[in-house]
Amino acid sequence: MSAALRSNANPSLRALAIMGGREWHGRGWSHLEYCVRTGKQALDDIYGVHIFEYLRQHPEEARIFDDAMTGLSMISGPAVAQAYSFEGIHSIVDVAGGHGLLLATILARNPHMKGTLYEAPHVLEGSRRGPLTPVMDRCTLTSGDMFSSVPAGADAYMMKHIIHDWPDDACIRILTACRKGVNPGGKLLVMDEVIQPGNDFSPGKFLDLQMLIFPGGWERTEKQFRDLFAASGWRLSRIIPTIASESIVEGVPA
Repeated sequence: MSAALRSNANPSLRALAIMGGREWHGRGWSHLEYCVRTGKQALDDIYGVHIFEYLRQHPEEARIFDDAMTGLSMISGPAVAQAYSFEGIHSIVDVAGGHGLLLATILARNPHMKGTLYEAPHVLEGSRRGPLTPVMDRCTLTSGDMFSSVPAGADAYMMKHIIHDWPDDACIRILTACRKGVNPGGKLLVMDEVIQPGNDFSPGKFLDLQMLIFPGGWERTEKQFRDLFAASGWRLSRIIPTIASESIVEGVPA
C-alpha cells in the first residue's frame, strides 16, 4: 500500500501526503468549526491571506501543492482522456492547469490537437520542464488573470478542480471569459465532482469541506452546475462520468 508514496510511482500520492502534514494544512482543518459557523476561510483567519496568496508568498509550500495536484492528475488525467472524445476539437486551452499533466495526457492521445496552458506566472515557471515537454511542439504557455480574460480563439476550454475552488460570482467571471473566447460551436469542459442526492459517501463530500476550509468554493450538484453555466452564457449539454471520481461537465454556447 505504501508504493503510491514513492516519488516515481504512477500514480504518486507522495506530495499529497506531504501536503496533508504541512502546518498550514493542519491548522486549517483545526479551524473547521470556525469555517462551518462563519462560512469564512481558515487561512484568512490564521495568516490574514487567502490560500493562493499564501502559496504565492511561500514558494516551497507552493511547490508541494503543485506536485500534489500533478499527482492527482496521474489518476484523473488518463480517466478524462479515455472518457471523452476530442474529435473535432483542434485547439484547447487548459485554464489554471498547473504543470500541465492533464493537457499533456490529452495531447499525447490526440495528435491532431494543439493546446495552451494558461496559468499564473509562478506556476507556469514550474511547467517548462514538466509533463508537457514531449508535446511542447504543439503547446503554448501563457500567463494571465483567468477572472478577466483567457486566450481567445480556441475550440474548447477546460478546467479541472478549478471551478470548485471559488464561489459562484468568481466562477461566473471565469466561465464568461471562456464564453467570450471560444470559437463558434466550441465546448466548455469542467472536470469536477458532481454531488449526487442522498447521504452515501463520496470523495466529493470530503472535498466539499476542504473547499470550505481553504479556497472558499464548494462541490456542486448537477442543478448548481446548470445554473452556473446559464449565468455565464453556456448551456450544460451533458455530464460524462469517468473511472475516477470526477465527471466531465460539458457546456456549449447558449
